[in-house]
Amino acid sequence: MRQSRTMSLLEAVANVIAGYGLAVLTQLTAFPFFGLPARWSDALGLGAVFTIVSLVRGYALRRLFEQLR
Repeated sequence: MRQSRTMSLLEAVANVIAGYGLAVLTQLTAFPFFGLPARWSDALGLGAVFTIVSLVRGYALRRLFEQLR
């Protein structure tokens, strides 16, 4: 059964949202080990940038593999 584009997008969004909170907490935990300030605003902003990139990547790869299948 093929996955629709809408379902591909929903899957990618769910995956990215699930990872967003973990990414922010990881940044807040890891930044001090690298001598970087661990501010919530920075972690949320950086997390948002990577979330958008991850969403686009996940959707594009899903569509590519659907084409190859």
